[in-house]
Amino acid sequence: MTIQDIDPSNRPLGVAMPSVDIEAERILLEQDLERSSGLRSPRWRARLLDLAALASFALMAWLVTRTAWFNLDHELVNAQDQSFFEWMLAHGARVVTDGVNPFVSYQVNVPEGINLMANTSVLAVSIPMAPVTLAFGPHIAFNVFLTGALMLTGVSWYYVLSRHFVTSKVAAWVGALFAAFAPSMIAHASGHPNIISQFLIPLIIWRTLCLKESGRAVRNGVALGLLIVWQAFINLEILFMTAVGVGVFVAIVGLTKAEHRRYFKTFIAGLGVTAVVALTLLAYPLYIQFFGPQAYHGLATDIRNFGADLASYWNYSRRSIAGDWETSMYMTQNPSEENAFFGWGVPVLFIGLVVWLRKSRVVVGLASVALLFAAMSLGPEIRYIGKDTGYSGPWELLHGIPILNSVVPTRWALAVAPVLAILIAIGIQRANGLVLDRPKAVLPVRLVTTALVAAALVPLFPTPLLTQPMVPTPAFITNGTWREYVDEEHTVVTLPLPDATFPAAARWSAYTGLDMRLPRGYGLYRNPVDGTGAFAAPPRATSQYFYNLWAGYWVPKVDDARRAQTMEDLTYWEAGLVMLPPQTHDIEMRRAMSDILGFQPTWVDGVWIWDVRHLTSINN
Repeated sequence: MTIQDIDPSNRPLGVAMPSVDIEAERILLEQDLERSSGLRSPRWRARLLDLAALASFALMAWLVTRTAWFNLDHELVNAQDQSFFEWMLAHGARVVTDGVNPFVSYQVNVPEGINLMANTSVLAVSIPMAPVTLAFGPHIAFNVFLTGALMLTGVSWYYVLSRHFVTSKVAAWVGALFAAFAPSMIAHASGHPNIISQFLIPLIIWRTLCLKESGRAVRNGVALGLLIVWQAFINLEILFMTAVGVGVFVAIVGLTKAEHRRYFKTFIAGLGVTAVVALTLLAYPLYIQFFGPQAYHGLATDIRNFGADLASYWNYSRRSIAGDWETSMYMTQNPSEENAFFGWGVPVLFIGLVVWLRKSRVVVGLASVALLFAAMSLGPEIRYIGKDTGYSGPWELLHGIPILNSVVPTRWALAVAPVLAILIAIGIQRANGLVLDRPKAVLPVRLVTTALVAAALVPLFPTPLLTQPMVPTPAFITNGTWREYVDEEHTVVTLPLPDATFPAAARWSAYTGLDMRLPRGYGLYRNPVDGTGAFAAPPRATSQYFYNLWAGYWVPKVDDARRAQTMEDLTYWEAGLVMLPPQTHDIEMRRAMSDILGFQPTWVDGVWIWDVRHLTSINN
């Protein structure tokens, strides 16, 4: 199944092609190239081009992530998300080795636990990667995950584009490079490997188009259903956006021409099989996500207001070689959410392609999806260079709807990049068809095409990810000394308690294979006030008190009420040990905890510890 099958007008000019047989299309194109150039184009040369393309994706992925590989004692500047995913990789390994519940864990945020289905637990990656995690540790596994996600996304796009959407390998290669290494992908590579793991998306798009094939409803439906299930355990948000985009595209292209309507029943039958397969396999995990422990309903209001700045669509990301840090910082909520930032060249290229190929229903369908996604990405209130315009975006009507209220609106801009990648590939192929149709125009057409594409895409070339030194893991953890004080029924309370501002404890737990249980922790938890998702468990008096000490804020002196409250919290957290690593304001925290507990800590393997097992009611 190819894009040409949906819209024959998308075929390269001057090349007569059958409607289904992609291999025949490729042979005809190679023959035309031979006639126009006087050179043979043997099959091995095509395979060599494939290998060169695959090598380029591996090289690009390494160029982006090389700072993480060269500095293994460093972490990404988005430390909280890296620690979170290292914890998730350790959980996947624990599922394999110990057979624990893959969807809920009580090794963090004790005693409430964490709903992993509602926290992008990447089980479809962490479980297959268990051997890597067990052999080399979660930190190395994270680097493999990050680098592999970028590379495999490029490979997958190249495969689908070159085998099923276009016949020009150069066109497929350029489109795949853009899809895998667009500015939005590089931004999310700074800590969101689940989002940049889009290697299933081109396969899902391709297999959806295959649903129109007569007599193959069951086979095609099962194949698509399994791909959907796999993607659901990587990132549901990207899956949802893909479903919306494919749905809009099929509606525009499939229903605007009478000859396509004959596929309607076949398509619906295959879609029905897909739904049965996907819902059957996802029924229980989705039940846990929406109704299990710590289930939440929708994101907090401030997150639902995250929108892409209108000006970001023609400005450059700070992670592009043409980027401007000072300008881009005003157009995004944080560096990981630079979801547009295509520079001026890509919008101009987009407009030119749409105008040039406007008679193609495929191009019209793709352009419509891109514009829809761009409009929704603006969020409820449209901003321009960081300032409110006073105008509402389309998302204002949608962000309160269940399911949609769990989507970060600015990420719709992230979904624009793959659509543009397909358009760019089609445009390059059409230019190649023009060359074949008019041999005398070979040099001018190729020069103009190369110049336009290069002008649009070269300034977007990514810069390496930024890293920073990790908070050192105490020898108390690496030597296993902590096991002498804490069993599987107790937790280690770190000061301050783990959350987004102090995520290192989650990594330390991951290094122990999650044997070291923790209270609180960074992740999405149910807000008891309104039931929405919050990026930290509800604070207790003791966690807030020691956070304020760590931050240097004023805190009241320790009194009997504080002592009683801390003992209540330690008991609630099932504490066996309180641990204070060296850090900012550690002297103040040590004095305060000693005053609360009534005894001084012990210095063991690089940390201060208070053994509190005799104080907490869990032993009584």
